[in-house]
Amino acid sequence: MTSPSADRSSREYPDRPWVGVGAVVWRGDRVLLIRRGKAPRLGQWSLPGGAQSVGETVFETAVREVREETGLEIVPTGIVTVVDAITPDAEGRVHYHYTLVEVAAESAEGDPVCADDALEACWATADEAGELTEWDETRRVILMSAAQRLAQRSAQESPGRR
Repeated sequence: MTSPSADRSSREYPDRPWVGVGAVVWRGDRVLLIRRGKAPRLGQWSLPGGAQSVGETVFETAVREVREETGLEIVPTGIVTVVDAITPDAEGRVHYHYTLVEVAAESAEGDPVCADDALEACWATADEAGELTEWDETRRVILMSAAQRLAQRSAQESPGRR
């Protein structure tokens, strides 16, 4: 059920899920967080990201969104997971519905400079990110990405062992 005033292409009360791409950007043992400047989760610490554009790959979306929100250049390294972000309104109707593809990435240099949808940005350890973020899924994705990075490093350090 949609809002009577809902536009079929609107992100609020949509008639279909929107594809969003989140970027789990690492520099050493720190992950990039932004404070969201738009709903949903306005004002909360989160991963940078946004809606995928037509004709754009998931990795291209991650690169563009991080650049737009923080000015940083990233190199995507893989897919972490996919998250369903469904936000109901007070009457239980779907206010927002995003299918979020979470992309792991590395950033070698530069300081984040907030723009677009980001109010603030910071680098945090996984533990610090767990304390800053409010949405359980954000914490889960960061920990999952950290575990994947550790497993990849271990595999690279001991080739031939399985």
